[in-house]
Amino acid sequence: MPAVYSKKIIKKARLIKVLALDVDGVMTDAGMIYDEGGEKVKRFNVNDGLGIFLLKEAGLKVVIVTAKLSGIVRRRAQDLKVDAVYENFHDKIAAFSDIKKKFKVRDEEICFIGDDVIDIPVLMRAGLSVSPGNALDYVKDEAHLVTEKTGGNGAVREVCDLILRANGSWKKVTARYYSKK
Repeated sequence: MPAVYSKKIIKKARLIKVLALDVDGVMTDAGMIYDEGGEKVKRFNVNDGLGIFLLKEAGLKVVIVTAKLSGIVRRRAQDLKVDAVYENFHDKIAAFSDIKKKFKVRDEEICFIGDDVIDIPVLMRAGLSVSPGNALDYVKDEAHLVTEKTGGNGAVREVCDLILRANGSWKKVTARYYSKK
């Protein structure tokens, strides 16, 4: 059963053309794992991945905006066929501005999901700003929506489903899964 959202949130979600995602704490649970060789390992949620796939099927753009450089993130982005990756962006407003130019969209057509203080400037500008349920409280205060799910545990999927339902694409992009062939 889909979550119930206010008319204001649905109206904002209906306008979205680009989903911009932070990584640590949004696409992951914010944990850092190191293997014995000192290599970093990240855990991504496959349900979030399918949500991103469905958004792209509906014609939306998906981008990643992260303050870090990471081969793991580039690999996940490649697997998901995201439209752009902004790495090493500590000034996320610069990435936000480039996203607007690159995809020819306005603030209100971008949904941004962020969980930490570095994300606040973009959360304050995005048409639909979202924080996962496990984001820091002062970050949640700046978001239009706080997800029921946490980062790395379905928060991204929750937002993808909201956007698809709000813009009327849900039935079209999921029809094949409901088919009784």
